[in-house]
Amino acid sequence: MEINGIVDVEHYPLSDLDFQRQCRATLDEQGVVSLAQFIQGDSLGEILAESLRLRKQAYFCRQTHSVYLNPPVLSFPSGHPLNRTVTTSKGCVCDDLIASDSPLRTLYDSEIFRQFVKSVVGQSEIYPYADPLSSINIHYAERNQELGWHFDNSSFAITLMIQKPDVGGRFEFIQDFRLSRDGNENYSGVLDLLDGKLQPKQLKIDPGTLVLFRGKNSVHRVSPNDSDRMRILAVLAYNSLPDVALSESARKTFYGRLN
Repeated sequence: MEINGIVDVEHYPLSDLDFQRQCRATLDEQGVVSLAQFIQGDSLGEILAESLRLRKQAYFCRQTHSVYLNPPVLSFPSGHPLNRTVTTSKGCVCDDLIASDSPLRTLYDSEIFRQFVKSVVGQSEIYPYADPLSSINIHYAERNQELGWHFDNSSFAITLMIQKPDVGGRFEFIQDFRLSRDGNENYSGVLDLLDGKLQPKQLKIDPGTLVLFRGKNSVHRVSPNDSDRMRILAVLAYNSLPDVALSESARKTFYGRLN
């Protein structure tokens, strides 16, 4: 299958330099690019069917973590934002279970798509993960499951909505909430956020929508799923350097296995 049979290239001409520059400008200005109906209907149906088949092989876990994804800092009190915890609970299917002829695999491996991503996020090159689990993941959030507030460790993330819940499961964020490169972690702002004193933005994401997001300095979460319809999302993960693997401890934590 070619990428032209998966992506609506009439509306999203991935190889067009003007379109790439437009997406890059939007990402730089707003911290997020949302491309609705990016995946054509038949391919989205195939991806949904594959995701539902794989659901029984998903690894489900519940974790607590800080917004900064750091280990506890014992020199600070428990109420400090480095030590206050939120909850993340979800299921995950790893790259090695995604079929070789899956539209997800075709999209991820497409040189046209990678060139588009490189241009938009400003990377000279991007590479798949070296380990067999981390490049393509499918995430499942059932009733009451959520993704807690956090900053990403990576400079950008790419997601594809496959199925949205009837209620809840909203993607919420505040752009440029910290300046990590300058050492400004905005602890007071994080406390206000956790105490419900701030109103984040919400991003409407329907099935078939591709999202490129800068989450390193923009705090974000997915609110609890308040329905019986699973929220299903694909994560397409690349690295700026070759031969990078997710650590063994992270793989064990998030996937329940090493390979």
